[in-house]
Amino acid sequence: MPAISGQKPVISIRVDLAPAGRLGPGKIDLLEAIEQTGSISGAGRAMTMSYRRAWLLVDNLNRMFRQPLVEASPGGAKGGGARLTAMGREVVAHYRAIESKALKAASLHIDALQDAAAEPGSAEPAATS
Repeated sequence: MPAISGQKPVISIRVDLAPAGRLGPGKIDLLEAIEQTGSISGAGRAMTMSYRRAWLLVDNLNRMFRQPLVEASPGGAKGGGARLTAMGREVVAHYRAIESKALKAASLHIDALQDAAAEPGSAEPAATS
């Protein structure tokens, strides 16, 4: 049975790299947005996130790993920018590989859960006594 409204089920993975920190879909999306927009502020806007929040997450990510994931250049007449380092691109690739393999490994069970899920607007679940 296809997913409701044509949407494919997804898995959300969070990797706890104790004691360094946590790496999850939001941080990876931010890194990808920085790669696409060429700036931290542009990535923040694309994700409806304040510049401050985006900058704090980038700072956190850069501290989590032995090498920085994002290099930022200050603004000025020519404008600043940001880009992923080789390590940043590698971290994104590893995370997306984990996500893809997890989804593939769990697809049978995800399909079963999707088949059992209620359709939007269907009757409410039965009340329990």
